[in-house]
Amino acid sequence: MPEAVFGDMDSLSGDIQARLAPGVLRPVPEQDSTDFDKCLRHIEAPLVLGYGFLGARLDHQLAAMNVLVRRPDRRCVLIGPEDVVCLCPPELTLDLGPGERVSLFPLAEARGQSEGLRWPLDGLRFFPGDAIGTSNEATGPVRLTFGTPSMLIILSVAHLNALVSGLEHAPRWPARA
Repeated sequence: MPEAVFGDMDSLSGDIQARLAPGVLRPVPEQDSTDFDKCLRHIEAPLVLGYGFLGARLDHQLAAMNVLVRRPDRRCVLIGPEDVVCLCPPELTLDLGPGERVSLFPLAEARGQSEGLRWPLDGLRFFPGDAIGTSNEATGPVRLTFGTPSMLIILSVAHLNALVSGLEHAPRWPARA
């Protein structure tokens, strides 16, 4: 059973709500944000693992990825059946082997540096609708640095532990003003 359920509760049946222990439901009644956004902004944790956000509906996946960029101070990894996704911190080191897929997707302008990628990032300007960095490959351990909280990193779910380990030692983005 969950310890807390945040959201507007519009998609949680009355039957399920009745089965939850008192105090578990934490209604956030506004309709200007997604339930994922409501959860992420109310959870205080060093790392949030989000399951179910990389599922069948593309619009929900995009909304969840948008929240990752809107809440850069809330470290969160979305976990799907094939991939893991998170907002790349200012610096990230990943213990990956040669040939492993490292995809980078900007949700706003991004510039960065890299070590350990087949196609280095140095000197490139990434922007949605323009240059993106999908299907790059590790040549060994990877080190990434970015100046803005706008780049998503997408790895195979097989590298969840490497990502969590890298995030554990990475600096954090500040909250947006």
